Amino acid sequence: MKKYLSSLLTVCLMLTALCVPASALDYDFTGPDSGTFGEPTSDHTVYVAVRDDTNIDRSKTAAIIPPRFGSPTSYTLNAGELLTPNLVNQTAQTTGAAANTSTGVTVMPPSTLATPSNPFTVTTTNGVTGSYAAAGYTSVTSDLYYSGGHLGTLSIPAIGLTVKVYQGTDNATLAKGAGHFTDTSVWDGNVAIAAHNRGVNNHFGKIHTLNVGDKVTYTTKLGTRSYEVYSVAKIPVDDLSVLNDSAENIITLVTCVMDQPSYRWCVQAKATA
Repeated sequence: MKKYLSSLLTVCLMLTALCVPASALDYDFTGPDSGTFGEPTSDHTVYVAVRDDTNIDRSKTAAIIPPRFGSPTSYTLNAGELLTPNLVNQTAQTTGAAANTSTGVTVMPPSTLATPSNPFTVTTTNGVTGSYAAAGYTSVTSDLYYSGGHLGTLSIPAIGLTVKVYQGTDNATLAKGAGHFTDTSVWDGNVAIAAHNRGVNNHFGKIHTLNVGDKVTYTTKLGTRSYEVYSVAKIPVDDLSVLNDSAENIITLVTCVMDQPSYRWCVQAKATA
């Protein structure tokens, strides 16, 4: 009997332990220490960039517009036009003088446009003197016309071409010869010329057959300049970048592509003297 009662008591005690209400259990909803998952980054993020060239001027006064793709200097280090060429301190940098960023003064270009062959000189407040030459450009003036009404004569021996160049690129002008793009320079910088590639006046019908190194000669009242071809390419009809001003003396020849109205042949040559 004692053994039976002892067993019964043991069973009762076990049942009592299992019947403890859940509210009495020790639950803990407290999250783990923040270190378990790392510090949060949503409230504050700190990034420190380490550079070895912290003394280099990265402001707009040091910015350079890169040369046009395919131009003679497109792969030349530090080549291009200055983004803000009329800043005196930048002028000092381009001439190799020491710039004084604390005394910089903006100098506006003169009334007559400076060119690589005719720059103007500026002096900074700290006594540094340098020259500034804008991208080459020569405007068409009345005294540059010949008695026949043309501006110059274009000659390309490799394709047996000699043609007079008139102002404008409309049909009436191209019926007389080659036409000068009115928005481009007539001498220094980028001289752009167009002509037909078929019909009676197909003056530029063979320019796409030119090779790199072929000679081009352009004569105006300002003189005669020789060029050497460096690019022969087919470009989209809306690519007007080939007409941009240039600090270098180049000549750009443009004509249509037969049966491909969406494209143009473009030949560019760089002055050799």
